[in-house]
Amino acid sequence: MTFAATTPALPVRRIDAAAAFYAERLGFTVLHQDSGFARVVRDEAEIHLWAASDSTWRDRDDVLERPVLSGAEDFIAGTASCRIRVTSIGSVHAELAARDVLHPTDTGRPARTDWGTLEVNALDLDGNLLTLWEPVS
Repeated sequence: MTFAATTPALPVRRIDAAAAFYAERLGFTVLHQDSGFARVVRDEAEIHLWAASDSTWRDRDDVLERPVLSGAEDFIAGTASCRIRVTSIGSVHAELAARDVLHPTDTGRPARTDWGTLEVNALDLDGNLLTLWEPVS
């Protein structure tokens, strides 16, 4: 038995809009898309997108006591993050800058961390954080 890979699953408000964003702005290919779920892939990185589109919580009287009931409330969209290991982080930064998806705190170049990586942060359409990283050699 082998565990082969981990796959982040990010909550989004609208699958159609999110899948299009991942394809057009982040360079992913859409492998599957329906009304509640999508699979996108770029090279060896795969991300699953799931619909956090339940707005019925707005009409409930017990929302303060039990804000999450279905687990797909629309306020969950955009609250997740994932980390994707890449090569050529400088090229990744340039591409994402040209596509205008870098995090607002971007400094104009990949950030060097104390834990031995160079990192670039990007946001998807809903505000989920994608950290693209490369080990420093």
